[in-house]
Amino acid sequence: MAEPNELPLVTPPGQNGASAHPRESVTPRESERRYAQIIGWGYAIPEKVITNHDLEQIVDTTDEWIRSRTGIEERRVAADPKETTATLAIDAARRALEVADVHPSKLDLIICSSSSPEYIFPSTASVVQDAIGAENAGAFDLSAACSGFVYALSMARGHILAGDAEYVLVLGAETLSRIVDWTDRNTCVLFGDGAGAVLIAASPVPGGILACELGSDGSGAELLMVPAGGSAMPASLETVSSGNHFIKMDGKAVFRFAVRVMADATRAVLDKAGLDIDSLDLVIPHQANIRIVQNSVLKQLRIPEEKVFINLQKYGNTSTASIPIALCEAIEAGKVKPGNNLVFVGFGGGLTWAACAVHWSVPTDRPTTDWWKSTRRQAGYQAAAARSMWRRAVRWVYQVWPDDPEGKPIPDGEPVKEPVKEPEIQQNGVLRRDE
Repeated sequence: MAEPNELPLVTPPGQNGASAHPRESVTPRESERRYAQIIGWGYAIPEKVITNHDLEQIVDTTDEWIRSRTGIEERRVAADPKETTATLAIDAARRALEVADVHPSKLDLIICSSSSPEYIFPSTASVVQDAIGAENAGAFDLSAACSGFVYALSMARGHILAGDAEYVLVLGAETLSRIVDWTDRNTCVLFGDGAGAVLIAASPVPGGILACELGSDGSGAELLMVPAGGSAMPASLETVSSGNHFIKMDGKAVFRFAVRVMADATRAVLDKAGLDIDSLDLVIPHQANIRIVQNSVLKQLRIPEEKVFINLQKYGNTSTASIPIALCEAIEAGKVKPGNNLVFVGFGGGLTWAACAVHWSVPTDRPTTDWWKSTRRQAGYQAAAARSMWRRAVRWVYQVWPDDPEGKPIPDGEPVKEPVKEPEIQQNGVLRRDE
């Protein structure tokens, strides 16, 4: 494993261990072994806070009932209509890029995991790509419910190790408050909104994302789902009036499933990475329910409480955003240092589960940003917005322009020529006249 004294890693532009510019990089066959390092991180949360006492005014529940069964004290909610999954993801992405000191144009790929995307399509990742000016990046969304962020990390690692990308931005972003039934006390007390981002970079320094464990059991699909809005139950007056566009959950069944797979996935990924429980420095579980964490990570794996990071009391279950938000707060709290071994583990609808083992190999001290860098970064985002507006304007001109923009103008009154039919066809080796 890498030792802290192996840092700094390589030359700029990335000061947290990234390789050279992707356009100047070499393929894995031409270089030494590659590793997928987390070099940037950031998160964004809405300002609006809803406490358990607030929920007492909405549904039949109490602060004591919520705390004792979930551990949640409050959650953040996107109350402003202008605050969406994409806007939170954009904010988190910019913060991660700032920490890594990497320009958006160097990104090769953006992966956004979300259960409450901006639209069915286009992808939220594409909206983020446009907003941050990542003009060289591909972008797509990933759907694996609360396991999605770790699934996305696995995808990013694969692209890095294959030599297909040098920088991959991974996002987990949610506005679950928009798909929660606020009259259902079994679900509305659980969920919150937020977004987290990490920047993964190719590096020659050993460590980073060591191994991933992914799993699914589709026989439990109906245990945690949003029934309507897809091809199985298209949106209609009936689906809206019956509340089928809200989250539906069988809490007891999901609880039993989560307790089992969280422990199993952690053991499996440690085995793949060649680590054991004693070598772990920190576990960051999906922040769903304190009793799930206690009955899986703490009791079954016998990991001490001080090695498990919990922040669900402040944010509730933010689904795909919970692990990256917790990672950022763990870094801020000084619980993540170079040389540490970490495990991220989650579960979610699908049913799905996922875990990844990480050997942290980069500094966690937030770099100081001078006024010139900050000004130049903001100017870059303004330029990206201007470029996006210009492209939209060009498309609008093409729509209203009377002539064909791709060819010669067609004079008024001139008939359009039909394509000439083939006079003959060959059938069974015999040339016949087309009838």
